[in-house]
Amino acid sequence: MPTTLDILYRFNLPDGRVKEFPVRLDPDTLTLQNEPPKELPEWTDLSYQQCPNCPLKDTPRCPTAVALVEVIDFFKDSLSSEQAEVEIVTEARTYRKKAPLAAGVSGLIGLVMSTSGCPVLGKLKPMVREHLPFASLKESLYRFLSMYMLAQGLRAWKGLTPDWEMNGMIKLLEDLRTVNRAFCQRLYAICRKDASLNALVHLDCFADNTAFFLKRKGLDELARYFTAHFD
Repeated sequence: MPTTLDILYRFNLPDGRVKEFPVRLDPDTLTLQNEPPKELPEWTDLSYQQCPNCPLKDTPRCPTAVALVEVIDFFKDSLSSEQAEVEIVTEARTYRKKAPLAAGVSGLIGLVMSTSGCPVLGKLKPMVREHLPFASLKESLYRFLSMYMLAQGLRAWKGLTPDWEMNGMIKLLEDLRTVNRAFCQRLYAICRKDASLNALVHLDCFADNTAFFLKRKGLDELARYFTAHFD
C-alpha cells in the first residue's frame, strides 16, 4: 500500500518554465504530508491578519499559510490572466487544460488549504479524495451538497445528530468565506501581482454563489434530476 496519496500540479508557463507542485496526503486522513519550509516568513504567524473565526490558540503559525508558502512565493509576481498549460496528475487520471493562471492556481490552493490542518477548511477534506480540477460552479455545487448530506448520513450512523434540513450548511459557507477573505488580507502585503489573490477570489465566489443558490432557489433546481427517486 502506498504511504501517501499523491496529486501533482504541473504548470507550463508562457516563458518556458515548468513548475511542479507535488501534494502528498495521508491516504487515511487526507492530511497534508509535505515538509514545511525551514524558514517561514512573517506572514505565516497565526496572529498576522488572523481569521476572526480561527479556533486555534496554541500554535504560533497558521497551518494554511505554512502549507502555501512555496505556492504563494512562486506566483506572487504572476498575473492571473497569463495563460498556462496546466496538468494535474491524480491517482485515477490526468487532467490537462490551457487556462488563465488563476484557474490552475485556484485548484492547487483549494487543495492545499483544505488539507493543511485548518479546523475550518478541514470540513472540505472529503472532496479532496476525488479532486476535480477546473470544476464548473454547478459541478462544485453538486459535489459540495453531496458531501454535506453524506456527512449527515455518517453522523446518524455514528449515533450523532444529523442535519437533514441543512441548517448548518449556510453557517459552514459563511465560515469558509470568512477564512478566504482573511487569507486575502494576509497576501496583500506580499503579492505584487494578482494570480494568487484572484485564485482565492475564485474560491470565495464558490462559497458566495452556493449560499445564494440555497437561500434563493433552494433545492428545486436540483430536484428535477431526481424524479426517478420520488416514485
